[in-house]
Amino acid sequence: MKVIVIGGGPAGMMAAIRASQLGEKVTLLEKMPSLGKKLLITGKGRCNITSSFPIEDFIQNVPGNGMFLYSCFSKFTNQDIISLLQEKGLKVKEERGHRVFPVTDSAKDVLDIFLQLLKQEKVQIQTNAKVEKIIEKQGKVKRSSIFIRRKKARN
Repeated sequence: MKVIVIGGGPAGMMAAIRASQLGEKVTLLEKMPSLGKKLLITGKGRCNITSSFPIEDFIQNVPGNGMFLYSCFSKFTNQDIISLLQEKGLKVKEERGHRVFPVTDSAKDVLDIFLQLLKQEKVQIQTNAKVEKIIEKQGKVKRSSIFIRRKKARN
């Protein structure tokens, strides 16, 4: 099976990495020219990675119905993302309010690890690719319509 992940933010990158780890052939589509644009500005460029709260407290602090996310958060916790980043050599620190940041205070260091994992897992990445339509039949995706912006040649 081929898996297509739409969106090159942290969640999309993690989904693509995990699907590839599970043996799927994965393509990651991102409408922007590069992956992780918003990640680079989180925490004023320092990247507020997660919270160190226990999962129950973490969910209570999610706006709206946090319990809706309990199943998801129990499968890949805030501690799991911290461990993943640390295994790849990123040291983290905890600041007031249980906020976790890279010791370097650089969101780019977090993005670099995601990019390293995508490459390691052989995820195909297509940037400047805006998904305009997804066509399904009987609950299964049959094809998608993707607009790919090409860079204009300079004279």
